[in-house]
Amino acid sequence: MGGLFITFEGVEGSGKTTQHRLLAEALQRAGRAVIVTREPGGTAAGEAIRKILLTPHDPDLSSRAELLLYLAARAQHVTEILRPALDRGAIVLCDRFTDATLAYQGSGRGLPLPELERLCAWAADGLTPHRTFLLDLDPAVGLQRAQTRNSHLVSGEIRFELETLPFHQRVRAGYLDLAHREPGRIRVLDAAWPVEKLQAVIWEDVQEILEGSRE
Repeated sequence: MGGLFITFEGVEGSGKTTQHRLLAEALQRAGRAVIVTREPGGTAAGEAIRKILLTPHDPDLSSRAELLLYLAARAQHVTEILRPALDRGAIVLCDRFTDATLAYQGSGRGLPLPELERLCAWAADGLTPHRTFLLDLDPAVGLQRAQTRNSHLVSGEIRFELETLPFHQRVRAGYLDLAHREPGRIRVLDAAWPVEKLQAVIWEDVQEILEGSRE
């Protein structure tokens, strides 16, 4: 089979990063070649941009500047990491991708979606995930989870957690709209489920994809 590109999406505190890690560990135990990466990030340039994007600023970045930084990080990520890995047949697991830009900068910030979709497709060189797991959660619950998590961690990546609840509600609505538009790619899961249940559902779905690719 060729490579398999799987992404994880969701509002702050949805648990997507945990499920991203658990799936990677399960695939590695099964002897699969797995690339684990994230956005923004994944490359030296991307990680440098990540620090700018996720650290609070005064004054804050403009919406257009924020968008262009995300697109720059993604273009490098696709060229340097994602396409080469997929071309050699690896399974690539990415914590956020283009859907995040459409949900956060489009629905959240209010940038025009048709233009965003064109820019995202260009920055990603047309690359689209085979499967996206959207961990859906009430943003109020997610923000509380995220704040509890960060109280135990040394991290400056809290810029989006400082946004208002209405912002995060718009982001969630944007994600659900994307899932409605692409039900074959985006699988919506209830992020309020126990971690173990989510892990089992995701693992079963990925096994089905892998088995189907052999037929």
